[in-house]
Amino acid sequence: MGESLLARSYFDGIYIPAGLLVFGTIIVKREWTLYAAVLAVLLGAIKFWRIQPKKVLKPDSFQEFVLKEKTIISHNVAIYRFSLPAPTSILGLPIGQHISIGAVLEQPDGSTKEIVRSYTPISGDHQPGYFDLLIKSYPTGNISRHMAGLAVGQAIKVRGPKGAFVYTPNMVRHFGMIAGGTGITPMLQVVRAIIRGRAAGDTTQVDLIFANVTPQDILLKEDLDELAAEDKGFRVHYVLDKPPAGWTGGVGYVTADMITKWLPKPAEDVKILLCGPPPMISGLKKTAEALGFKKARAVSRLEDQVFAF
Repeated sequence: MGESLLARSYFDGIYIPAGLLVFGTIIVKREWTLYAAVLAVLLGAIKFWRIQPKKVLKPDSFQEFVLKEKTIISHNVAIYRFSLPAPTSILGLPIGQHISIGAVLEQPDGSTKEIVRSYTPISGDHQPGYFDLLIKSYPTGNISRHMAGLAVGQAIKVRGPKGAFVYTPNMVRHFGMIAGGTGITPMLQVVRAIIRGRAAGDTTQVDLIFANVTPQDILLKEDLDELAAEDKGFRVHYVLDKPPAGWTGGVGYVTADMITKWLPKPAEDVKILLCGPPPMISGLKKTAEALGFKKARAVSRLEDQVFAF
């Protein structure tokens, strides 16, 4: 995402040096002013090109990115920050899409196999120089266990962008989102983009149901609560399978009643987004259809009213 042409960095790095070059030439050698102006424009154009964000993702080939920082969230959850080639580099990942991580891993029978899994960064192209992945490692997971064993300085292989969903401002009036566990990452990506776009006229309303087992399992709860407090157009509703005493949110699995209570009613300008464990998504597709939403496909397309990441 490029800066405004009135940004401070442009004044400090391009406009002021160019102006000084021309002004100094006028004082010292007025007849060279035209040449100085041409040189100032040329140097300014080169500097402008150099400081523009450079997209690095390649959809058809893997590239290596080095782990720069690892922040432990819990015993099996961490945020992994990977360096991009330059401070101005960006992934070039459209909002709503994801990346593939590949690794050659040893299998139980002693053979090796390339495993590829999809992840959605919790950072965005407005944050150049790095990208962040929130990953929960499972005992039976392939890539998630591989990631848990990564040390700072080691690299992963990444390819992308991938995915059928690309967010554009005001594509719908109201999103209803349902996430389970690490399924929160694509939802957070879209919510943050909507809120960043408010100043430019994005009026999209969002209601998110976030389902987990216990309070300790609620990933990025502080971030979600901050966004909800900051923006009146975003509301988050928590559901727990094993709630503590005094819990005031939803209890059990996400039900038709919860969807009716918290999410928008079926309409042409409404879209339901789903992300979570496959059994959960399968059940929610049927529930949404029973509530009047258009039947979800096995593999979602951008135009679908019920879209599963």
